[in-house]
Amino acid sequence: MPRTYPVVTITPKGEKMLTGGHVWVFADEVTNLEGAPENGSLVDVRSQKGKYLGTGFYNQNSKIRVRVVSKNANDKFDTAFWERKLRWALDYRRTVMGEDDFSCCRLIFGEADAFPGLTVDRFGDVLVTEVLSLGMERIKEQLYASLIRILREDFGVSISVLYERNEAPIRKLEGMEQYKGFWRGEGLLTDTDGITHITENGIVYEVDYVNGQKTGFFLDQKYNRAAIAKIAKGRKVLDCFTHTGSFGLNAAMGGASHVTSVDISADAISMAKKNAERNALDGRMDFVCADVFELLTSMAEKGKSDYDFIILDPPAFTKSRDTLKNAIRGYKEINLKAMKLLPRGGYLATCSCSHFMTETYFKQMLHNAAEDAGVGLRQIEARQQAPDHPILWNVPETDYLKFFIFQIV
Repeated sequence: MPRTYPVVTITPKGEKMLTGGHVWVFADEVTNLEGAPENGSLVDVRSQKGKYLGTGFYNQNSKIRVRVVSKNANDKFDTAFWERKLRWALDYRRTVMGEDDFSCCRLIFGEADAFPGLTVDRFGDVLVTEVLSLGMERIKEQLYASLIRILREDFGVSISVLYERNEAPIRKLEGMEQYKGFWRGEGLLTDTDGITHITENGIVYEVDYVNGQKTGFFLDQKYNRAAIAKIAKGRKVLDCFTHTGSFGLNAAMGGASHVTSVDISADAISMAKKNAERNALDGRMDFVCADVFELLTSMAEKGKSDYDFIILDPPAFTKSRDTLKNAIRGYKEINLKAMKLLPRGGYLATCSCSHFMTETYFKQMLHNAAEDAGVGLRQIEARQQAPDHPILWNVPETDYLKFFIFQIV
């Protein structure tokens, strides 16, 4: 059957990337354009020799010139195609997360599900979305309606709210406006207070999906939080960069003798306190609004600490390769100080959520920090993001979370 889409011809380097498993074509890999595609419309990608490599969304405004959604020349990009892909994503989540955790997980994880630039998080009967590519923006109405219907008809799940968090600056670079607000789909609520409640690892959280960070709650650390709970019993825990208190709450639920949770945001500390009270854990927790770097420095200057378990869950210190060196210094600073503060036999949980901070860089940083601190690291666990944030091999951008638990020896 003849192809009707405009054709983008790419360099051998770009061809190697696509045939190797990646799904992006960068602007400097395009050698020719046949036709006049609208931004956000579909184009075919071909090699210098005319070989079909895939079909994806084109955007002249973006450094990522084409985001490939299929490498099957027989695919028709109609409603049935997108609904099939939605079902695959939902079936996968229910399988890998189980029925209980399916109620609170990431349903769509962008490129890893072949929905480039689209994120959908589920908090019970609330969906929170983010769209970062123009191609997804153009078909989002269709996708949202199909997703809600498939959840209802195939999974027995009724959605009452869909809220869009389209505030990221990258939207401007893609040629889209920044905004947030309720999606006005049929039968959906549009006048709620933006607060819902979820249960994760047996802990109840209040989630502010309108004003909270990202979509309101970080779902990717679900099983990493459970891992620290297993070794927290009887320990005095310092939970740094606590956000809504999740790691500290899991430690307290796991039997920690006391947990101190620290964050620079007063709003985050307030939410963490509420979550502790909601779970009757506030009697074994206290909360400090402070800069973690300054707090660890102050504690290090005193030369001692009462804590025998420190958790470091910082925000991404780098979102580009240009700032990687500074990020490595920041990661090393907090890890070095934590290692110095912990007694022999104490425990350290530490992570990075930036894909630019690769596992190789992160491990080398930890090695250097331990050497400078004069301690040894006994690895207990090396973990990544939860499987509702699947890693697509050869697409390194989907492999971003590094999480380690050590004993200091």
